[in-house]
Amino acid sequence: MEIRDARPSEYERIGEILVVTYGAVDPELGGYADELRDVATRAAAAEVLVAAEPAEVVGTVTYVPGPGPYAEWDDPDAAGIRMLAVDPQWQGRGIGSALVAVCIERAEAAGRARIRLHTTDRMTAAQRMYERLGFWPTPEDDWEPEAGFWLRAYRLDLA
Repeated sequence: MEIRDARPSEYERIGEILVVTYGAVDPELGGYADELRDVATRAAAAEVLVAAEPAEVVGTVTYVPGPGPYAEWDDPDAAGIRMLAVDPQWQGRGIGSALVAVCIERAEAAGRARIRLHTTDRMTAAQRMYERLGFWPTPEDDWEPEAGFWLRAYRLDLA
């Protein structure tokens, strides 16, 4: 498996993986599905990565190198992880962990002090993976973008 920056020719596939994966957890994506599919805009402001096996994109994550359009925090010493997804047929093989590991490597190389992310209450498998990788919940950073829908904050301090 290769983890690398996404290519424009892969944006449609990336959007498909995100919508299918997030939709399996929360069928009520609404307008968020459009944001998940808009990989080109995201790639212009952050770093969209893919896991490819060997010629097929099977997973993706957006690495946010610091404060900016895709950051959900104001911490100038933090990087972030957004929109992690693995094609359901490829889940359970460590691909999500590998994508997160590359984000950690990029944050360390950039001298970031920590990585921040948000997840939802329904994303229990992702929460277990993040905790296995050393992230811990930071409830003081949770937020409610719409009534009854909470984004749960996690953080990993880097050496």
